[in-house]
Amino acid sequence: MTPKQRPEAVQFALPKGRIKDGVLALLSEAGITVTNSVRGYRPTLSIPGFETKMLKPQNIVEMLSCGTRDLGFAGADWVLEKEADLVEIIDTGLDPVRLIAAAPEASLQNPDFLVGPLVVASEYEVLARRWIESKGISGSLVRTYGATEVFPPEDADIIVDNIATGATLRANGLRVFDELLQSSTRLYASPQAMANPVKRELIDNLTLCLKAVIEARTRAMIDLNVSPAALEEVIDALDCMREPTVSGLHGSSGFAVRAAVKRRSIPSLIPQLKARGATDIVVSRCEQIVP
Repeated sequence: MTPKQRPEAVQFALPKGRIKDGVLALLSEAGITVTNSVRGYRPTLSIPGFETKMLKPQNIVEMLSCGTRDLGFAGADWVLEKEADLVEIIDTGLDPVRLIAAAPEASLQNPDFLVGPLVVASEYEVLARRWIESKGISGSLVRTYGATEVFPPEDADIIVDNIATGATLRANGLRVFDELLQSSTRLYASPQAMANPVKRELIDNLTLCLKAVIEARTRAMIDLNVSPAALEEVIDALDCMREPTVSGLHGSSGFAVRAAVKRRSIPSLIPQLKARGATDIVVSRCEQIVP
């Protein structure tokens, strides 16, 4: 029996496949538990107001576009491929990939390689055709259904595909020679859902929680002690969000300083702080940050 949708609930699509684990981890860090149903395709969230379904990212884009889903995670590459009119809510930064054009190394040694006629293989029909036209390439497109990298050289001259590291391309003797776009996992909403005040409020509240986790992933909390004489010099070294929290130590012997700093700066920051007089430095993980 098909569950009946509640009209006031946000119809939320979670992705299956490669990007699933990152999305579920993001929700978990935001304090949102996803509990699988018996059938596995209709999990429930620990927050009210959402009805959830697991779909392939490509299908999420299509369902958002036609309005049967209000909110969902998908790659930006597939939104562009499907030419979907959606509202991007958050770029999670998860699963970064590049959409590229690649060909056999031997073929690229020929300066007239792109003269054609050429066969281009790709899962991305719209984006690949657009690229072919932009380059003025004469030839045809072969639609693939996975494992695009195995087509050259016998069945295609060029592939247009997404890559993360490029290891699979290299293993198949291919080299990237052009980049079409960069993509990542993003949260999208349908325009209709964003125009609905009830659903918009639920989406905005979820967005706030997810953004807090994404911001916290870029930051670390640093605590330290410092003498009165070295306080200002130590504070000048901190790349904190606004101003650090400073409180007096027992017996007026100095100050305790706390700040959320950029995580990537930690390796260079700690030696600087130590050299400027900071002691008892402690670095801890931030769970969520709401500016």
